[in-house]
Amino acid sequence: MSLRSKLLKWLVIPLLAVNLAGAAAAYWLAWMPAQAALDQSLADAAWALVPHVQETDSLVELRLSQQAEQVLRVDHFDEVFFVVRDLNGRNIAGDHDFPPLRTPEKANTSLPYGDVMRGQDVRVVTLKTIVGGETILIGAAETHIKRLQIRLRIFLSLVALEVLLALLIPAVVWLALNKGLLPLRTMQVNLEQRKPDDLSALPVINAPLEIVPFIRAINDLLERVQDSARAKQDFLANVAHQLRTPLAGFKAQLEWLQAHHRDDPDTARSAALMVASTERMARKANQLLALARSEPGDFERERLERLSLDALVAESVQHFVEEALKKNIDIGFDLQTTIVSGDRFLLRDLIDNLVDNAIRYSPEGSAVTVSCNMRDGAGVLTVEDAGPGIPESEKERVFNRFYRIDQNQSGSGLGLPIVRDIAKDHHAVISVKPGADGKGTRFSVLFPAISMLEPHTAAD
Repeated sequence: MSLRSKLLKWLVIPLLAVNLAGAAAAYWLAWMPAQAALDQSLADAAWALVPHVQETDSLVELRLSQQAEQVLRVDHFDEVFFVVRDLNGRNIAGDHDFPPLRTPEKANTSLPYGDVMRGQDVRVVTLKTIVGGETILIGAAETHIKRLQIRLRIFLSLVALEVLLALLIPAVVWLALNKGLLPLRTMQVNLEQRKPDDLSALPVINAPLEIVPFIRAINDLLERVQDSARAKQDFLANVAHQLRTPLAGFKAQLEWLQAHHRDDPDTARSAALMVASTERMARKANQLLALARSEPGDFERERLERLSLDALVAESVQHFVEEALKKNIDIGFDLQTTIVSGDRFLLRDLIDNLVDNAIRYSPEGSAVTVSCNMRDGAGVLTVEDAGPGIPESEKERVFNRFYRIDQNQSGSGLGLPIVRDIAKDHHAVISVKPGADGKGTRFSVLFPAISMLEPHTAAD
């Protein structure tokens, strides 16, 4: 459903409902005063009889001429009835088949109500008054013909008005929506007419106030896309350069080996160079693969499973020890049972990059400590090195792709960005603090409790 259709539904239906409710209220507001006026007219007829009710020789009677009674009963639409009774229900005058009268609470007051007389619905007004010390009741009644005609006129008038409004409301709302949504249409045309590489900002001038935040959000997105596109271009250029050198060296050494015997001392040296080049190539390839797998937009939650983080670290202990021995680094492990919900391959990449980063930046003869444990139901992985440390101003920038504090240090600047993306995929939080005694750096990754993250539980 389009936005215009939704707005039409949300506006027209409530407006029509409110209009109908208003029509019902208007009907009653029109009918109730008319009903009161008709009741008052009927009460006036009853009051007109009061002067003619007199007491003679302790006997109350109605002295009304036949001509006056005819005038009282004349009505162009309804039949009019009347009766005079005492409190005991004795008829003094009037229609003897008049229905029982309801008694008003106070004297000289009238009480209107509905009743039935001679098989017809009638409106009755009872008047309570005192004549010669005796309380009497005067009742006047009329049929509903005049009242029904008035109600019908009120109803038909409101129906005609409601039909007109029901036709006008959707038309007015439709025109208003088209006018209100015109800036969105203009923005749509602007984006549709752009070239694929045109990521310039949308104009904010003359835009409606409500759309300005939306335009700014799109502009922010376009700016981020531009930054990402530039970063990817730099990344591709860097990868091409990084892979070209080891591959070229590998090819050159292979060609050189082909020209010499295997037992030649120089061959051993060449083999060592090939191994070094191959290792560099493999590391770059692994980082590229890890970077691709850790892209937040490509992550699949279905890959999450219940994992033992300490077991994942233990699987790579031998590799870490071998790398540390190359620089005479004392690497220690404090691995306690740590259960998290995550992707096995991504978490291995996270561990490898954190530990490799620690070994790479730690000086020879120093120490690196890797630990994991549970903290309040959440898993924590900590890697502490003895490197130069990270200044407070650089703690956020080190997670940017291709950024390196020490440009003389080997590497592509992808390790920590990979760690950041993987942590983000797992809703984990990374903290960067100084190591023991303020020396080195301690990276900690706090994983959420399993119940907060994993969609299903898989066997470890």
